[in-house]
Amino acid sequence: MLHINKFFVSVIFVVSFFALAIMHNSKSSKVQNDLSNCVIRFHVKANSDTIPDQNLKLKVKDNVVGYMNQHSSEFTSLEDAKQFIASHDKDLKKIANTVIKNNGYDYAISSSFGLDDFPVKKYGDMSFPSGTYLSYTMYIGSGEGHNWWCVLYPPLCFVDASSGILPESSKEIIKENISEEDYSYISEDNTVFRFKYLTFLNKLFK
Repeated sequence: MLHINKFFVSVIFVVSFFALAIMHNSKSSKVQNDLSNCVIRFHVKANSDTIPDQNLKLKVKDNVVGYMNQHSSEFTSLEDAKQFIASHDKDLKKIANTVIKNNGYDYAISSSFGLDDFPVKKYGDMSFPSGTYLSYTMYIGSGEGHNWWCVLYPPLCFVDASSGILPESSKEIIKENISEEDYSYISEDNTVFRFKYLTFLNKLFK
């Protein structure tokens, strides 16, 4: 009888575990879908993983983000931001090219503006679930190295990704576009762990 009870307890535990995982996965998918409709992510992909190429990537990032920061007042909505990026693509690549040449490299720079997959990512005191987001991506040379990413709209590129506090203006934009419940969900202390755990489960059962 004791063995039977232990068996049923184990079954109940496993069933409860997966039921909870499914519930959280559904919630994470909803939050990701809502966020994807109000943000624009940013990728800079290095030529390779060598230290010089990775350092060059960061210099390109600093200059491009600096330019976007100077002009951030020109886009007060998602559509404004889309139009700004599309119309200033040549300017952004020119900035990147200048940085590349000034550092003694002859890598070509290319870009794309469309949907891209992102892992779980923390920005200051807020975490975004993994999923597909609209992204402006810059490729340095072959673009085969590790990348750097942030959020161009609302502007979160200027925040320490691990410990910074997000600007209230950026938080307000996100608050206006997702529910209060969803906003609380991405702002909780254990959100990163939960999102990464759900990503692991999704890969496990694919």
